[in-house]
Amino acid sequence: MTEVAGRETEREDAGRETLAVHPAISSPAVFRKMMIGLSLAMFLSALDQTIVAAAMPTIGLELGDFEHIPWIFTAYLVASTAVTPLAGRLADIYGVRRPLLVGVAIFVLGSIACALAPGMGFLALARAVQGLGGGSLISLAQTSLGALVSPRERGRYQSYFAAVFALSSLAGPVLGGVFAQYLHWSLIFWINLPLGLVAFWLVRSGLVEAPRRRHPQRVDFLGAALLAPASGFFVGALGEEGAGHALNLDAAGPALGASALFWALFAWRNATAGEPFIPLSVLSNRIVRFATLSSSFGLGCFIGLAAVMPLYFENALGLPAAKSGFALIPLMIGTVVGATVAGRLMARLYHYKRPPLIGLACGAVAAGWLAWRLPQLSLLEIDALLAVAALGVGSMLPVATVSVQNAVPLRDLGAATATMQFFRQLAAALIVAVFGALAVSATASGAPAEAFRVVIAASALCIAASFFFLWRMEETPLRGTAAG
Repeated sequence: MTEVAGRETEREDAGRETLAVHPAISSPAVFRKMMIGLSLAMFLSALDQTIVAAAMPTIGLELGDFEHIPWIFTAYLVASTAVTPLAGRLADIYGVRRPLLVGVAIFVLGSIACALAPGMGFLALARAVQGLGGGSLISLAQTSLGALVSPRERGRYQSYFAAVFALSSLAGPVLGGVFAQYLHWSLIFWINLPLGLVAFWLVRSGLVEAPRRRHPQRVDFLGAALLAPASGFFVGALGEEGAGHALNLDAAGPALGASALFWALFAWRNATAGEPFIPLSVLSNRIVRFATLSSSFGLGCFIGLAAVMPLYFENALGLPAAKSGFALIPLMIGTVVGATVAGRLMARLYHYKRPPLIGLACGAVAAGWLAWRLPQLSLLEIDALLAVAALGVGSMLPVATVSVQNAVPLRDLGAATATMQFFRQLAAALIVAVFGALAVSATASGAPAEAFRVVIAASALCIAASFFFLWRMEETPLRGTAAG
């Protein structure tokens, strides 16, 4: 009887695995190769959003141009944000493999151009090219996973991506500082060459078995042409004015006005086009809307805290730059642990929203307590509360992403995933700009411990908003097969 029961269990496990992974995948080894390639592609894009920050003063000194240093960061951010929806649309039409290979190739070529840049203007242009490649990698990696794994099992694989994102957020500034101080700043771009080549090979050979979904759709290039400057002017204004100093609305006003004009034109085009650039069915879907809002507030809060907390550690607690980076480790670990636990529970719970709702509630309370008691807390207590806040944000991320992908038909999988990533990036740019302006004002006030309480209180409000929108999101049964 025991042997019979064992054989039945093996058959059930094998059947569950067949349902979880797309039937086109021939073996677990091939699937692991795919996951490594996708994770490496995501790591490349996420790393280059942070690795440049610590090297910017050195680059400005060597190239003799301090005035335009922010454009090293802003050019990448603008290009990567603008290209995200286009990458998702192309994935819906041609499948994920070819757009992903093109994205990796453009990213590597842009990295080489950055490493060889003779001046700041050329470097900013090369960073924009790099951003065109890198901006597509995160959304395409998420879309690829959506095509390969059933929604019911997808959450636990999303936690791997959360770990990659947290690792890149932590390793980027450290590597950038080491390369710039002890070696040469160009190495922050040369390192992308071997990593990019490995990612290209893994994607090219691993995703050869990925399902080839070709849907009879056309890209609305006019809509894409209007959306690119709409998002570009917005992110550019916030990135230029909000990076490293207080937000200057007088200087950012013209760019924000131009952004509003192009947003209005894009809204008109998207509402009247026969095949709109972002499908109206995606924009009108309540699950997509609330999940995107929840993840935008949550992820924006996480990135904002990672950007401004080193200022508090250095100015209020007197930590050196290196130690302030290590003080962020609990924030990163909390995000990974939260994503891992919630992602794995998705496959086992019918009410899969409950873990992230509990996590976000605890995170909002922890951030509120941190804001209230900040001047009296030790570094250990601050890190513990940051870890709890990050745990809540991390638990929301896989649930929001999988819910969006589960709510749309396969023909719109890429568009829905890219739309979510697109608005996440816009929200992150806005929240980082606001947090940065508050942090700079706090540092200039002469009493950073007291003034930084406003920054932490704002983060508590963002986590509370993430809780509210996730609570409003409808909880629908997750599909059990990868093929939909």
